[in-house]
Amino acid sequence: MSKAYIMAFVTVIIWGSTFAAIRASLHGGYEPGHLVLVRYLIASAIFIVYALLPGVRFQLPKKKDLLKIILLGWIGISVYHIGVTFGEQTISAGTAGMLIGSAPVFTAIIAVLVLKERLDFQGWAGLFIGFIGIVIITLGTSDSSFSISKGAMLVLMSAVATSIFFVFQKPLFKRYSPIELTAYFTWAGTLPFFFFAPGTLETIQHANLEANLSALYVGIFPAAIAYVTWAIALSLGNASSISSVLYIEPVIAIVVSWLWLRELPSTLSLIGGIITISGVLVVNGVGKQRRHAATKSM
Repeated sequence: MSKAYIMAFVTVIIWGSTFAAIRASLHGGYEPGHLVLVRYLIASAIFIVYALLPGVRFQLPKKKDLLKIILLGWIGISVYHIGVTFGEQTISAGTAGMLIGSAPVFTAIIAVLVLKERLDFQGWAGLFIGFIGIVIITLGTSDSSFSISKGAMLVLMSAVATSIFFVFQKPLFKRYSPIELTAYFTWAGTLPFFFFAPGTLETIQHANLEANLSALYVGIFPAAIAYVTWAIALSLGNASSISSVLYIEPVIAIVVSWLWLRELPSTLSLIGGIITISGVLVVNGVGKQRRHAATKSM
């Protein structure tokens, strides 16, 4: 197995555990805004310490890349984590994982609209199947029939945000190392979280031990280490092929949330998750020609 796939698998295992850890912190006394601020203050501090280590040299962002790095940091870090964390107030960790697992469907749409990729019948069929699955998952998050919960919509917003983030960061690896780029995204993405600063210390003091340990975990591992391992994977391999590893993230999210929180998605959401992943597999199975075009475009 190549280094790129090893890094991708490490990333997905860590990210899959994130959804349960977020729920544990929310159940243990954290407000969503305080949680995203705390975890990204931790992640930002880790990258600052690393950058100041003897012998470590960080290349400053070039002026032409600065705006792109800031915008991608806001989209891929700020918007993504606000959506997931606030969304998990009302939906299970496993359901959130399944909705984030739909990200390759949105990535394919972005590739068609922005990168001018072409999908054949199989590709469009996969998108259709994926959207049917997404609708079923979201319907399964609501207490009433034929309605979509606010939490599900927030997590879907995160799925779109992470798709944009993955597609548009790839060219930057030609000029920056994975850890440099991850640090810049993290620092940029942390800035909007200071909006939630009031009351954060009180939340930390009143939260239980499990909640604080979970916040520490999501700050060190998913927010810092896993983003670096994912950046390394993307820099070493084909984005379309490496992203296929994300298919197992919802499974990990469901298993971890069941073992840790004794929490499972609704039956309807589970059915929707299976349909969505099937659609994602169809979308990404349209052949080497499409993947080759994606690589050239990025």
